[in-house]
Amino acid sequence: MHILIIGAAGMVGRKLAGRLAVDGQLGGKGVDVLTLADMVEAEAPAGFTGEVRKVALDISKPGEVEKLVAARPDVIFHLAAIVSGEAEADFEKGYAINLDGTRFLFEAIRLESAREPYKPRVVFSSSIAVFGAPFPEKIGDEFFTTPLTSYGTQKAMGELLLADYSRRGFFDGIGIRLPTICIRPGKPNKAASGFFSNILREPLAGQEAVLPVGEDVRHWHASPRSAVGFLLHAATMDLERLGWRRNLSMPGLSATVGEQIEALRRVAGDKAVKLIRHEPDPFIMKIVAGWSRDFDTSRAESLGFTAEKNFDEIIRVHVEDELGGKLPTYS
Repeated sequence: MHILIIGAAGMVGRKLAGRLAVDGQLGGKGVDVLTLADMVEAEAPAGFTGEVRKVALDISKPGEVEKLVAARPDVIFHLAAIVSGEAEADFEKGYAINLDGTRFLFEAIRLESAREPYKPRVVFSSSIAVFGAPFPEKIGDEFFTTPLTSYGTQKAMGELLLADYSRRGFFDGIGIRLPTICIRPGKPNKAASGFFSNILREPLAGQEAVLPVGEDVRHWHASPRSAVGFLLHAATMDLERLGWRRNLSMPGLSATVGEQIEALRRVAGDKAVKLIRHEPDPFIMKIVAGWSRDFDTSRAESLGFTAEKNFDEIIRVHVEDELGGKLPTYS
């Protein structure tokens, strides 16, 4: 089996590749070739015994993504995106990558399948940003996709394209709306949601963190471990169960910033919490005000998708996966 990950240098892409290397298979079939594509050369996962192809390219440039599709991968994970804050700040870049890049990929598959029969599984990482306020108490899959950011608009367009290309039989696609992934390892990125991870990751490493919003802000979360689980399940499940409604919201955990902080206190103690510094940021606060807060994901759960049930669990996943199971010694 040949698997292509577009956006392989990103956090979720790296973790997905690492999991595939450990498992050595997907859906009971051995993984022989792993193609890792991104703007920069991605790192090969440790322990993978098959062939690794590393490709650096810009999917927003016409003719580039065809090079990836010409190899006819069996499963394509499309994770590449300009994240929320950056897509809002750089309008042209957001549309070039998030919309044009997605359209070029889908078109490349269509043209390849027209040349000779070819129907890969395409897993598209969408976002809960496709929804916009005002919200019901819990957002179901039937709620309007009326995003209030450029990023959300671009993801909603990708969802429509994926559903139509799947309906026409060009590929077998599924779009999964990821919650905000928390706790993200590594350094902060340009996502407006980055502070949700920062206020936990930095204190867990014994460092200060800045909180730009109030503690009453509520949002929808899942861990990186759950995100990889969503992708693997989407790549192997029977998509006939979805019908032509090919996009769905993933399970997660609704929590306020204050509840996050209290979970941090329970896991790491008061000294960790004292490392959080409150500095209101009007730009971030305005973006966050239009975000969704809670979801009814019974459809996804009935299809076998699962996530954490409380923030203590999300924090412990981070400690296990990123800190070797050990907390810092606070002075």
